[in-house]
Amino acid sequence: MGNKAGGKGKKDPTILSDDDIKELKLNTQYTEEEIQAWHTGFLKDCPSGKLDKKQFLNVYKKFYPEGKADKYCNFVFKAFDTDNNNWIDFTEFLLAVGVSQHGNLEEKLKMAFDIYDQNKDGRINRKDMTKIIEAMYDLANEEDRSGDKSPDKRVDMIMQRLNKEKDDVVLRNEFVQGCLRDEFLRKILAPNTAILPGGQTSKTTTSTNVPVNSLSTETGAEV
Repeated sequence: MGNKAGGKGKKDPTILSDDDIKELKLNTQYTEEEIQAWHTGFLKDCPSGKLDKKQFLNVYKKFYPEGKADKYCNFVFKAFDTDNNNWIDFTEFLLAVGVSQHGNLEEKLKMAFDIYDQNKDGRINRKDMTKIIEAMYDLANEEDRSGDKSPDKRVDMIMQRLNKEKDDVVLRNEFVQGCLRDEFLRKILAPNTAILPGGQTSKTTTSTNVPVNSLSTETGAEV
């Protein structure tokens, strides 16, 4: 999701510095005016300059009122909280929104991998996949988890299609390349990248795309 130069190292997270703007212009498609507009909206909902996990979860719950958003929200929040101090600053926020709105397929797949890779070591294993699938089931209020729909069986199938039957570890590049060549894997592992007839990207499936876009709406930024 790009490299963050500023952000939480600043004493005051409400301030948008020139370095922050340069970093965001380099890693997103937003102009300086658009970045300023996003920042103004962000501060309306997060006056401290910090988006905490509780607020993040509240957004998810609005979009999945029938499901249990807590687990999946935790995965996404941790992926966006790049320096692990339990809040998302404006730079982290806009980098994520930028990928969601303007990222190409490979960039969105990398974001999906980051959500799976909770310890941020560039690799995921069967246990990681099982946890995220269970969280996605919770989010979608999916109660049928028997047979081929069981998380363990689903992970077995994923590993087979990634040609990793004899290996419990999937590296970032293996994940991205596997999803690029296999649309079925994309639908399971990164549903926000699934292409609909006419070339449009789905925004209605369980994915980071809907909640991140909803967060942009919550902050009131108009770009």
